[in-house]
Parts: sequence; structure tokens; C-alpha cells
Amino acid sequence: MPLSDMKIRKAKPSEKPRKLGDTAGLFLLIQPSGGKLWRFKYRFEGKEKKLSLGRYPDVSLQEARKRRDEARAIVADGLSS
Repeated sequence: MPLSDMKIRKAKPSEKPRKLGDTAGLFLLIQPSGGKLWRFKYRFEGKEKKLSLGRYPDVSLQEARKRRDEARAIVADGLSS
């Protein structure tokens, strides 16, 4: 189920970093210190990669999804070349 802004705001840090998944490889990494970081997980040439998309709330949910879509397009272009 996709994330909502309310879920993100209510998410509290725990002892270990944890992930809140959105869609298509986008997730929010919640650090024990309370930092919330957007990450995009994808595969390129058979290897798993992660791309940092910014810090929440500096980068909103909608902006993170937009950045994810742009990154997916770049990866797809790289795979088809």
C-alpha cells in the first residue's frame, strides 16, 4: 500500500533503521536519530543499487515520487542502450 503524508509524519524512530515502503522501489528510511530519508532501490546490470532522493520534509512525498520516476526513466534508458 502506498505511503501517505499522515503515515510519514506519525512514523517514529526505533532502535534500528527501518523502512516504510511506497511503490516501485521508493521507500522512506527512518534512522534511530529521527532522520527520515528518501531512497530508491533498483537493479542495474543484475546488481541492486540504491539512490538517495533527499530528506523528508525538505523533499515531499510527491516530489520523491517525481524524482523516483525520473530516476527510473534514466535507468531504463541505460538498460536499453
